[in-house]
Amino acid sequence: MRIAHANPNTTRPGATRPAVSFIAVLATLWALGTGAQAANELPVADRVLVDKSERWMRLYDGDEVLREFKISLGQEPEGDKRQEGDNKTPEGRYTLDVRNPDSDFFLSIRISYPSPSDAAAARAVGTDPGGQIMIHGQPNEPRYSPGFYASTDWTNGCIAVSNLAMIDIWLMTRPGTPIEIRP
Repeated sequence: MRIAHANPNTTRPGATRPAVSFIAVLATLWALGTGAQAANELPVADRVLVDKSERWMRLYDGDEVLREFKISLGQEPEGDKRQEGDNKTPEGRYTLDVRNPDSDFFLSIRISYPSPSDAAAARAVGTDPGGQIMIHGQPNEPRYSPGFYASTDWTNGCIAVSNLAMIDIWLMTRPGTPIEIRP
């Protein structure tokens, strides 16, 4: 079953965004001091590791696993991403580079795909490598049941997690955090 979803880097005019509500609540807590204290107590990951075959993501500080999350992948999860539209999640070493609190999904963090070697490999065979690969939460306007999203590879190549997991990932990573995605 193919499930098309919107680009997590875009928004629709006039759409209500739960992520904005999250940011507003976080800012309010921060202003009151309780959010700042709670966020300061969260460890910051120095790297992220994804295992596609086992469907998990781990946040690490050195050798210590800080958190582990169940993930959903692209609709064609086997193999490395080679081109736009192949519905595969890339494999390799990247960084977390841009955060979007106002995406079509509950928060999104872009992965720096394509790397220069990914782009060169795609050019060599005359294709576009694609892009806008994200870690994101659930759709703001779901078309299916929560159980579907929790048990199916449903993205166009992104890495999806629960909204609660996305809050931890958002708060425990920084721009530039390395991410390794293994087969």
